[in-house]
Amino acid sequence: MKKISVVIPCYNEEENVEAMAKAVKEEFSQNLSQYDYEIIFIDNHSKDRTRDLIRLLAAADPKIKAIFNAKNFGQFSSPYYGLLQSTGDAGILMAADFQEPVELIREFVKGWEEGYKIVVGVKNKSRENPIVYFLRSIYYKLLRKFSDADMIEQYSGFGLYDRKFIEVLKKLDDPTPFLRGVVAELGFETKTIPFTQAKRRAGKTSNNWYTLYDGAMLSFTSYTKVGLRIATFTGFFGSFVSFVIGVVYLIQKLTDWYGFEAGIAPLVVLVAFLGSLQLLFIGLIGEYILAINRRVMHRPLVVEEERIGEWE
Repeated sequence: MKKISVVIPCYNEEENVEAMAKAVKEEFSQNLSQYDYEIIFIDNHSKDRTRDLIRLLAAADPKIKAIFNAKNFGQFSSPYYGLLQSTGDAGILMAADFQEPVELIREFVKGWEEGYKIVVGVKNKSRENPIVYFLRSIYYKLLRKFSDADMIEQYSGFGLYDRKFIEVLKKLDDPTPFLRGVVAELGFETKTIPFTQAKRRAGKTSNNWYTLYDGAMLSFTSYTKVGLRIATFTGFFGSFVSFVIGVVYLIQKLTDWYGFEAGIAPLVVLVAFLGSLQLLFIGLIGEYILAINRRVMHRPLVVEEERIGEWE
């Protein structure tokens, strides 16, 4: 009997973990009874009752396991690490907030049985904040356009991953993983299934503009060169324009060209503009350096505080 691991990252999801465990168990008992399964909650150092509830769930059902992180290791490392710890023939990664439909599990498994090593859900509609959805759409399109890999638009990691792919992930040994980029980069045959992203069932999202920016920069610096290229080309262009303007003003000063006396205001504006561009691109290059630094330091993905349940 094939075994499927369902990995559920969570952070402050006390209102959702019990309902999520129940929904996954019902999905397997009603529609996927021919498969064995395990449910792995990986908790990213919740501050509410999430861990207490997971303990109760694991005590009542040996198919439910948990990993408790020693601290919050971020929105990318924790789910990735949980997937690596799965023991099934395939692993399904999904959020605990019900924005990703549980019933899609059966569609993932169907695609997997058709021979696809990766089957992922992509959002074709969303009931989240329309402004956020719009900005996400622009981000995905830009990332796809400028990335060397064939990025999947509106894909957040929700999907099924075959054991062969998970074993490849283990060998990557990347301390700052970006699963969406790895999926696009490694070239495994992938099937996409559209779905409508629902609103959160309960609770409040831990994402904010800073975490969204952090995720965008991780993908941008890991899978595109466009930032560095723009900085380089803009530097060349700015240098050329500055040189031409400098020559023109020198000639005006030396010859009193047409009696025109150049004022200082244009030079101040030009210097301020070029200075702001320099700061912008120094910051952008700093993001690339930060990404390199994280990888060079080679810290662990996650430090476990405790494991709950029966592990093989």
